[in-house]
Amino acid sequence: MTNAEKKKPTLSPLPRRLAARPSKKLETFASPRPGRAFEVIFETTEFTCLCPMTGQPDFARLRIIYQPDRLCLESKSLKLYLWSYRDQGAFHEEVTNQILDDLVAAVEPTWMKVEGDFLIRGGIRTLVTAEYGER
Repeated sequence: MTNAEKKKPTLSPLPRRLAARPSKKLETFASPRPGRAFEVIFETTEFTCLCPMTGQPDFARLRIIYQPDRLCLESKSLKLYLWSYRDQGAFHEEVTNQILDDLVAAVEPTWMKVEGDFLIRGGIRTLVTAEYGER
């Protein structure tokens, strides 16, 4: 065995129960203050999907703002849900609206807005905002 082989760390896979995987399943929990108007904001700069025309990756900052009614969205399930778009082809307008539709179906909020700020490619930046309900 060479010195380079001796120094090379070996990585073992995470146990199956610990390995996170992309998922379309959105988990919720009971609102801690039903009947009180408050807002929850989730933001990520790590959203990716694929351009359906070229197959190239599209990167975006997503901002999700909502006013819960009876349910709140669990953040780890949101992370895995957003991760599920990584290998999916979608136009910016469609993916932003689909995320809104799925989140509204899961938490039934009083009000929700999803903002997709897609990074510049070919000199064009795309901002898409989709909204549900009234503030």
